[in-house]
Amino acid sequence: MRYQIKKEAGRSAYLQLYYLLREDIVSGVYRAGEKLPSKRTLADETGSSTVTVEHAYALLSDEGYIEPRERSGYFVIFSAGDGFFRSQAEPQKHPAPAQSGQKQALEPEEGGCAFPMSVLKKTMRRVINEYGEAMLNRSPNQGTLELRAAVRDYLKRSRGISAEAEQIVIGAGSEYLYGLIVELLGRERSYGIEFPSYKKIEQVYLANGVQTERLPLGSDGIESGALFRSTAEILHISPYRSYPSGVTASASKRHEYLSWAGAGGRYIIEDDFESEFSVSKKSEETLFSLSAGDNVIYLNTFSKTLSPAFRVGYAVLPRHLVSEFSNKIGFYSCTVSTYIQIVLAELIAGGDFERHISRVRRKKRRESAK
Repeated sequence: MRYQIKKEAGRSAYLQLYYLLREDIVSGVYRAGEKLPSKRTLADETGSSTVTVEHAYALLSDEGYIEPRERSGYFVIFSAGDGFFRSQAEPQKHPAPAQSGQKQALEPEEGGCAFPMSVLKKTMRRVINEYGEAMLNRSPNQGTLELRAAVRDYLKRSRGISAEAEQIVIGAGSEYLYGLIVELLGRERSYGIEFPSYKKIEQVYLANGVQTERLPLGSDGIESGALFRSTAEILHISPYRSYPSGVTASASKRHEYLSWAGAGGRYIIEDDFESEFSVSKKSEETLFSLSAGDNVIYLNTFSKTLSPAFRVGYAVLPRHLVSEFSNKIGFYSCTVSTYIQIVLAELIAGGDFERHISRVRRKKRRESAK
């Protein structure tokens, strides 16, 4: 029996099966173009229902590992590491401008998923009453331990990211964190950015005296030929949904990015804005969690999930950069007030933050089903 569903695993049956199948697809047990076992066959093998198998296949299909073919079954479309050579023979499809009725990526400064004000006010009052004058204390330079620990636990639960609190840096929004990363990794390096991309990404890099290289987007991410011909040493991408194109990187493309970063000294900056509100029943994969190279810097903010007025973002550093960060730029004071950090920590630790995200995702799924 190849696949076993364990009741004591602490994870639903369809997710267990999803991860088992994904591992076999990525490792090449099932290659591109091969047909997967039928739902009935896999259900019989695992002792589960065809509905369980269908849910696992649906997730793999959503993420670009497989595709259903009418009256034929499910076939693998994931292909790792050969994107550059394939691109020499196959023309790349550029993302077309969004037409009326099509979904677009939201402007990164937009809100629109209103967090319940009653919950926010209640939490703010409780923090004032419980913490008192402690709120006036200066925050540690990387951010309060309360917020960094809350973010650490949240990322583990919801994004599959394993990190320690010492790897997390709190700052006043993405643009501030972009600047810190430049100081950490160096201005002498070339930074590759998606084209088109959120204009402030390039503006911040140029303002910091950094050379940027625009890498054209295809239908599933940066064009393979452009990526592997690039002289960039650092790649800044938004794999979930790039703005303004709305392009989402496929599973194959995500692994291609990691393959590119495997060359010595390269880094990926994963800008994961808005991914919490995916309509998928499983959280989107992150390059940080997929990478084995300790060379991905993960970025996200609370601008979309709570409000852009908070001006709070966070970066998760690779473990080997923690000491370098401390030595080179650890002297910078945290740019977010202790009070706001504690409020956010309470919202996350108490479950209100994730309940809000779940409500919004359910609403978006209902809307997309109409």
